[in-house]
Amino acid sequence: MEALTGIRWNAALRSCFPILSWLPRYNLTCVKMDVIAGVTVGLTAVPQALAYAEVAGLPVQYGLYSAFMGCFVYCIFGTSKDITLGPTAIMSLLCSAYIGGDPVFAVVLTLLCGVIQAGMALLRLGFLLDFISYPVIKGFTCAAAVTIGFGQVKNILGLKEIPQQFFLQVYYTFHKIPEARVGDVILGLCCLFFLIMMTLMKNTLGSAEDEAPSLVRSARGLVWSIATIRNALVVVAATAVAYSSEVTGHHFFSLTGKTAKGLPPFKAPPLSETIANGTVITFSDIAKDLGGGLAVIPLMGVLESIAIAKAFGSQNNYRIDANQELFAIGLTNIMGSFVSAYPVTGSFGRTAVNSQTGVRTPAGGIVTGVIVLLSLAFLMPLFFFIPKASLAAVIICAVSPMMDFRVPVQLWRVKRLDLVPFLVTFLVSFWEVQYGIVGGVAVSALMLLYIMARPKVKVSDHGVAVLELDSGLNFPVTEHLSRLVYTHALHASPPRCLVLDCSHVSTIDFTVVHELNELLKQFQMTGLSLIFAGLKPSVFKVLLMADLPVFRHTDSVDEALQLLTSIIHYDQQFSQPITD
Repeated sequence: MEALTGIRWNAALRSCFPILSWLPRYNLTCVKMDVIAGVTVGLTAVPQALAYAEVAGLPVQYGLYSAFMGCFVYCIFGTSKDITLGPTAIMSLLCSAYIGGDPVFAVVLTLLCGVIQAGMALLRLGFLLDFISYPVIKGFTCAAAVTIGFGQVKNILGLKEIPQQFFLQVYYTFHKIPEARVGDVILGLCCLFFLIMMTLMKNTLGSAEDEAPSLVRSARGLVWSIATIRNALVVVAATAVAYSSEVTGHHFFSLTGKTAKGLPPFKAPPLSETIANGTVITFSDIAKDLGGGLAVIPLMGVLESIAIAKAFGSQNNYRIDANQELFAIGLTNIMGSFVSAYPVTGSFGRTAVNSQTGVRTPAGGIVTGVIVLLSLAFLMPLFFFIPKASLAAVIICAVSPMMDFRVPVQLWRVKRLDLVPFLVTFLVSFWEVQYGIVGGVAVSALMLLYIMARPKVKVSDHGVAVLELDSGLNFPVTEHLSRLVYTHALHASPPRCLVLDCSHVSTIDFTVVHELNELLKQFQMTGLSLIFAGLKPSVFKVLLMADLPVFRHTDSVDEALQLLTSIIHYDQQFSQPITD
């Protein structure tokens, strides 16, 4: 008994702290592969974090503040060896819609997101994510990619005072093209060209045959490594060019500008803010201003991260625990709020790099986190000289794979009705991204409710009416079922008996039972019969407890038809007048 209790405690600890599952087997080979992967991801994470802070409308250092906490927390509590938590394009875009460029609002949003996500994990509410359908997700990501990508065109052109709203952004970007700075345009286009070429080379090498001479394989490995850290190379090279220009007195480029020095202080997140005119914005006011963001951002953050973890778990043959992932993300955001981070989630691009470089355990994230901390500690003064055009090029290349316009074609081929939530989400997201998600989910929910309220019912005639139901009987279907019964049996000409084929019905609720009770009374009054066929045990038990006036049931439709034939024959025999 004590041994069994010990096993249960051990299993519970491993479930709460997944690090205990892989740490005892950790060896030098794992250390080597994790260090290589961690360094590679770190060199990708630093420039992306700087760039995504721009998307969120925050000073660039906040991208780095958000990029390291997840590396350490997820190592202990995460269940995927591949996933990396940090700033992403989609979360940055969502945050920008709610925080208005205010770091205090960003930090409070991070804290509340973390509390909500951790609470969902503890209450096991991860199933709520199942109500966000694939067309909604793809519609949102496609629109987000267009919005984010086009939003960086102004930095490629060196334009200023461009509104954030997408349609105004498009108008003013084209309107101000004559004001474009030549230096920014040339540098931005050069960065884009280099990034695109490196991406194409990496993809080509990844699909090439491995059966080649060792020298060729070594050359491929070198090129692949360079292509993997292409974002860091672009930012470093562009910064060197900009620095050389500035020290010689030429101001050709729009620069990132002044950034805070050093590591962020570890302190409790601010729960209020005093603005320039002395007005104090309280915590409740901040929460009210964040509004719908407290629902949209936690859900989208969890959805994005778990989807990535499941994809790479399937690819690399391991399973993840969705509720544990939810808790890991929530705790990351709670702890991140103590170091001035904005909300984070799993990054598909960095996770792919992590997986491709052969990471063995979540410990690779520790190396990535250390690289980010070193950048904060020693490189912040140099970030002043990073050209905005180079960060814009990094962002555009990072989000371009998200624009997957093969999805509408696939939806058209498989189920055309699924194009409706996709298009609603895609189009409305250009107005406001949060409304796009809400609109898509609402349309999907309406479609789901319609299917529940109007299930497919096969009607056949065997001398008596037979209704074959193809789903559960829940309250939205009550009126539809009643109408079908009256149309094909009670109000038919002449009225007929009815068989309800319930072989596909696994659930039934009180509203439907009440309506069946009324229908059975109508059948009794007209001298007709209603027979249930193929009832599952769960449904049979409910109907048995409902005290129906007449409850006839059979195991199959054929048996029901035979029973009805006998009843009709019996009624006809005894309804004949008696003659001498």
